[in-house]
Amino acid sequence: MSDILRLLPDHVANQIAAGEVVQRPASVVKELLENSVDAGANSITLVVKDAGRTLIQVIDNGTGMSPTDARLSFERHATSKISAADDLFALRTKGFRGEALASIAAIAQVELKTRRADDELGTRILIEGSRIKTQEPIAGPVGTTISVRSLFFNVPARRQFLKSDAVEFKHIVDEFQRVALAHPDLGFQLLHNDQEVHQLPAYAAEGVTNAGLRQRIAHLFGRKYDERLVPVEESTEFVSVMGFTGKPEHAKRTRGEQFFFVNRRFIRSNYLDHAVRVAYDALLPKDHHPSTWLFLELDPAHIDINIHPTKTEIKFRDDRTVYAIVNAAVRRGLGKSQMGPSLDFDLEPAIDIMAATNRNTITMPSAAWRSQDLGRHTRVEGWQQLFDLSSGANGPVRVPTLEKSRANMGGAEHGNLGADPSDLGNAEAAVRSEPTGHNSPITLKSRSLDDIPTEERPVIQLHGKYILAQTRSGFIVVDQQRAHERIVYERALRSLENGHGLSQQQLFPGTIELSASDNVLVRDLLPDLRALGFDLEPMSGSTFAVNGMPAEASDEDPAALLGSLLEQVKHERGTLRNERHHALARSMALGVAQRSVKALAKAEMHDLIDRLFACEQPYRTPTGQPVIVPFGSDELNERFQR
Repeated sequence: MSDILRLLPDHVANQIAAGEVVQRPASVVKELLENSVDAGANSITLVVKDAGRTLIQVIDNGTGMSPTDARLSFERHATSKISAADDLFALRTKGFRGEALASIAAIAQVELKTRRADDELGTRILIEGSRIKTQEPIAGPVGTTISVRSLFFNVPARRQFLKSDAVEFKHIVDEFQRVALAHPDLGFQLLHNDQEVHQLPAYAAEGVTNAGLRQRIAHLFGRKYDERLVPVEESTEFVSVMGFTGKPEHAKRTRGEQFFFVNRRFIRSNYLDHAVRVAYDALLPKDHHPSTWLFLELDPAHIDINIHPTKTEIKFRDDRTVYAIVNAAVRRGLGKSQMGPSLDFDLEPAIDIMAATNRNTITMPSAAWRSQDLGRHTRVEGWQQLFDLSSGANGPVRVPTLEKSRANMGGAEHGNLGADPSDLGNAEAAVRSEPTGHNSPITLKSRSLDDIPTEERPVIQLHGKYILAQTRSGFIVVDQQRAHERIVYERALRSLENGHGLSQQQLFPGTIELSASDNVLVRDLLPDLRALGFDLEPMSGSTFAVNGMPAEASDEDPAALLGSLLEQVKHERGTLRNERHHALARSMALGVAQRSVKALAKAEMHDLIDRLFACEQPYRTPTGQPVIVPFGSDELNERFQR
């Protein structure tokens, strides 16, 4: 048999290696920005077109390269950062593997222009698919300009896997923010399709200081963040921790604002995130995450960053000590800001601020709006039968016992939006079920809901959260917050499917200012947001005029509601129109209904239950939680031993 092993050509090997380093346009942005930082630049400009598909260009005023270095930089494992394996444990630079430019050049058309301060002429290199097309001397400024065009031009299968421009640009903004946060002492600019997204000045202090970092955070995420920051600062012989965490009342239900930097390198670490989360202790609900911008400085010999080509994973030699110091630093910061327990045991115990947070209420719709309720069906059979207070032909109707009802109600998996009501063991099925000891089928007397006098439909509110409704066979308990969530969800879904929804015009239109990534997301979602009832008008930069709000949220703070909705949809991965509509409707329901409830008048309770039973699926929330729990008279008789 002949030999079957062969060496791959260099350009093929480079394409394969590029798969680990260059996953999307944002990967190119990360590598090029970090190269500019390592080159000593203090002014860096990122130019992007079509979310990186057409062009990614980075311009810096760093040291530049000689003609020989410029050409060698596109070879695999060519680096100026290390010369021996031991150097990996003394790294202070971003790069060191020598793979980035070689990987980028393997799957794109790359133009490099560079000049050192001591050279009269610079160098221009044009490389395509790892093959150098041109190298020539040129005149130009000191520094380096590298342009990456037609990314994945020779790997069409990879190009087809890219998401929409809005999604890809959001990833680019994320990478830009990470590098800019790590270096508040450098100036950065971001342009997308000739529009300025960020213009970040360099702050006077060299390195990372709380003052410079605070200003950088406010520039990147919005001026409102300046009031939300809790300073964190702790210094030990082993590690120093500084930066900010967010005030508990501004924690979010989704991740995305957790930034950890080790020796000014952005890293991902669930371990450190857990240390911060534990520091907040009882200050946050279980499913909320505080914003975090923390910088750790320690001897490079105590960390290993050579874990993955993206260099965002890290190993600590003594991870328990790092965990304890980060946790203690955040606790002390919260304690000094009087938001949590401090490590100083001489201080008075901190007050749990969660009890002092504002308690919003469900806003019941006006009568005028209810008369236009989208999808107001006559589908109220279950509600009708629950409140039919006269006996049927075969005696009173009974509901299964609490244990059986709970077992049935727990049958659906979380988030199952299309579950069969028969599988859910819902209340409608419960009131139709045959009571123990009866062999004949049950016949319910058919009556219109409007024929049942109000006094025959007794309802009671419990603890401002639940509605107890008496039935002939017992009673049901309705979670009014979840009921409102289901109602809003189905209305929002219909609005999205129809392309229009009810909007309440603002008497005094306001404006909201968004971060760069949220601005991109809102512009992409604008048709759907308008279908939900948001009347938004793009203005200059990242500002929108709010002319109208969804009818069910006309009294809400536009910035808070829109921010809550964006947080819910920001990490949704569904790209199909139907999936996207479900995600938006679910987010709208959560954004409106996630609040404490208020005391309701009897008419309001009846109205809420009427609208709940007009829903296609009134028995569970969009995320699969039960809305209705039935209690049968058998259960009461057993409890009272009757």
